[in-house]
Amino acid sequence: MSASSIPPVAVYGLSTEGYRIASSIAIKGAKVSLIDESLRNAITLKADIARTYPDVASLVEDEPLLGLEPMDVAVSAASYVFFAPRIRKVGTDVKAEVSGKFKDAVKAMKKGSSLVYMLPTGVGGNSENIALVEHVTGMEVDKDISYYYMPASKVATGSETSVGSVRSKQDATLAKILADYDGKRRVDFIDTNSAELSHVIRTLSHYSGMASILEVCKKAADSGVPTNELAHGTFSELFIDDVTSGLYDLRVIGSSLDGTGPLMYLVNGSIRGIEGYVKHLIDQVRATLKKRDLKASRTKVAIAWTMDPHEMRGDKMELLSALETKVRDYIGDVERHQGPTFDLYHTDKTTVVIACSKADFEKVSSKNAQSDDMILIKANPMCETMQD
Repeated sequence: MSASSIPPVAVYGLSTEGYRIASSIAIKGAKVSLIDESLRNAITLKADIARTYPDVASLVEDEPLLGLEPMDVAVSAASYVFFAPRIRKVGTDVKAEVSGKFKDAVKAMKKGSSLVYMLPTGVGGNSENIALVEHVTGMEVDKDISYYYMPASKVATGSETSVGSVRSKQDATLAKILADYDGKRRVDFIDTNSAELSHVIRTLSHYSGMASILEVCKKAADSGVPTNELAHGTFSELFIDDVTSGLYDLRVIGSSLDGTGPLMYLVNGSIRGIEGYVKHLIDQVRATLKKRDLKASRTKVAIAWTMDPHEMRGDKMELLSALETKVRDYIGDVERHQGPTFDLYHTDKTTVVIACSKADFEKVSSKNAQSDDMILIKANPMCETMQD
């Protein structure tokens, strides 16, 4: 698609997902405004900048000189507005944060423009979004303005990008804009409600399965089953980082359901299974210290969990804080390790390293030879200890 045929685009949210879609469009030659919602201004993202900076972290770190314009000016000039904000609240506060940012993003939209909503919604969430858009803008969706639902998700969805639209409305321009986005060549427009429920099904199928594995492996640990007999296949490579990626989605689904029933039990059970793993992990750390006759006062814990500070969902960061707090209740000397390197300061204490992702485990394993004063625990379903 030629640059001249691509209409102006605004991406609301200086997030990893927002930058990914913005840079993919900018490289095609379109005018793209990337909105930093915290500063309420828009960066003009050009093709050379998008090629120079592969992700939003490198862009933010380098702070290149870029053209700026007010947020409302960028939104009012855009034919397509992508909503991809960073959400950092959890629990009952999350809905208010999303709603506030959503109103900010759409209030300056012009007649004839289109909105692409990239956060996951629960059951019926898109109907609420459409009602809010109409209330804030005074325009009618599917007549004056178009609404599309394209939740950014880490759950594999095949080779196509599914986009929900009112009455399965096709949009050839949006399809061309999204072509090759995230390496997926085909764009499939389906009814908004169908897209909504499809995401719910994919999320529950994926993360309820993971939560089941965690629960079964906890039972195995309680009954004394040797972990090496379970550590086959993908179990050993399933880390807490993988499991917690969908917590935001699960919580949004749960908050959208009324009353009780099998679906609510399934959602809540998955959430409890994932959140309960933190307690199980700490119990295994205690068991490891007891087995080696190590005192908490003579032990240091290093939590190696590198995560993306710019991703849309903030639940993983909240869980890391909870893990750190609960470990500190038992062992006072606790430190976080994030980033490309892993360096421990030498002390006279025994260090227990909790590797929370495959990348962190490989980084710690290659950087530090196993020794008597370091114990490495994989934060996987079996809580494997790599020094016996």
